[in-house]
Amino acid sequence: MDPVARRALALLACIQFLLILDTAIINVAAPSIGADLHISPAELSWVANAYLVTFGGLLLLSGRAADLLDRRTLLVAGLGVLVAGSIAGAVAGDALLLVAGRALQGIGAAAAAASAFAVLIDLFPEGPERHKALGVFAAMAGAGGATGTVLGGVLTSWLGWRSTFGLNILAGLALAVLAARVVGPTVRRRGAAGGFDLGGALLSTVGLGLLAFALVNTGVDGWTSPRTVVPGVAGVLLLGLFAVVERRVSAPLMPPEVLRRPLLRTANLLSGLAQVVLFPMFFLISVHMQTVLDFTPVQGGLALLPLSVTVILVAGNTGRVIGRFGLRAVMVVGFVIVTAGLAWLSRLHPDGTFVGDVLFPSLLLGVGLPLVAITTNVAATLQAAPEEVGLASGLINTSQQFGSVIGLAVLSGVAAAWTLDSADPTSDAALTSGFSAAFVVGAVLALVATAIATTLRVGAPEPAPATAGTNAQSPDTTAH
Repeated sequence: MDPVARRALALLACIQFLLILDTAIINVAAPSIGADLHISPAELSWVANAYLVTFGGLLLLSGRAADLLDRRTLLVAGLGVLVAGSIAGAVAGDALLLVAGRALQGIGAAAAAASAFAVLIDLFPEGPERHKALGVFAAMAGAGGATGTVLGGVLTSWLGWRSTFGLNILAGLALAVLAARVVGPTVRRRGAAGGFDLGGALLSTVGLGLLAFALVNTGVDGWTSPRTVVPGVAGVLLLGLFAVVERRVSAPLMPPEVLRRPLLRTANLLSGLAQVVLFPMFFLISVHMQTVLDFTPVQGGLALLPLSVTVILVAGNTGRVIGRFGLRAVMVVGFVIVTAGLAWLSRLHPDGTFVGDVLFPSLLLGVGLPLVAITTNVAATLQAAPEEVGLASGLINTSQQFGSVIGLAVLSGVAAAWTLDSADPTSDAALTSGFSAAFVVGAVLALVATAIATTLRVGAPEPAPATAGTNAQSPDTTAH
């Protein structure tokens, strides 16, 4: 790998690490935040959810912006907005400012995530080098989730919850400075010279934001609450209107021709399904360890380190495995392993132990997670033309983000409903039965994903659709 590309990959992986860490670290600090600022449970839930709503709502727009604007500028600006939101969170004295800061963090994270992924795809052409780069990305995501849990507990216990925002400020500033130095300016791409679809941008952003709001609100007010149903229906209607508008404008935000590609549709579906079952797994295992096994938050985070180490080791070799056995075969095997790991976790016992109930199935999931994450990312970007790289990154990030939100809402809802049906909902037996039921549902969904993955057809990249007003330009160069 070229030394310049290696430096850029290290930077981009650190950005990915920070964005995932930011999601995990606040969950551990949330109880301390609520106690210190006297925030009600409903308000406290939005300390985490505000980030998810703005992040999910802006990913598609951010991805398209990465095709039309300079990616280095967008990346640095996204990190700058993330830092600004972190400063607001660090000095917040009430729930309103804290939630506003978290929302601002989500806006910055969306821009940074979409542009970082687009830069990575630009740097590494399709083949073993891209597979290896995506493996590093997947490894850093797994490490960020576990490290966020550990750091959240350590920082909150030793320095207070505001230090978790302080960490974002320091890391975000450092990464922004490095990004300005390591990532080169974007050369305008062929097909990116058309106008900007403002109507489509507004419809997609508001529609996705409302849909994300509805999904995360299920954990606050339930599935049938007007506060859930009304924004959910409105979001779906706006996204339907977005689809109609995109067929009529000359420079669509989401060209209909792109969505007609079977490989892209299937890959995004599978990527979303993977997050539906894997993202809640971290949350449910952590809650089980802290409520049933009586682990402290720090112990719970440390208990997830074997899983994270496994993810890192497997991710580093996934590109080589894909080269030997093929993309579809590795993807199918990955989903089979995830299915087996979730089925194994469903056999939790209320009087069990970490080693007996959690360790070995979590290691199995540590093998399946990178196989699934990397192969779906490769498939989703396989047919992206140079002028569509940002769009492809926005799509795959949106699929993953909404998969995470849907999965957490559904599986945590299954666990809660199953627990409440027990004679003594507060007992370890009731809690464990709820977690087990959620893992069974996750295993079934992973099995469905396995079946879909067997239908994947990997063909040659398709030419980009003609776009009005485009000019032939040099291909993009994003690092020097």
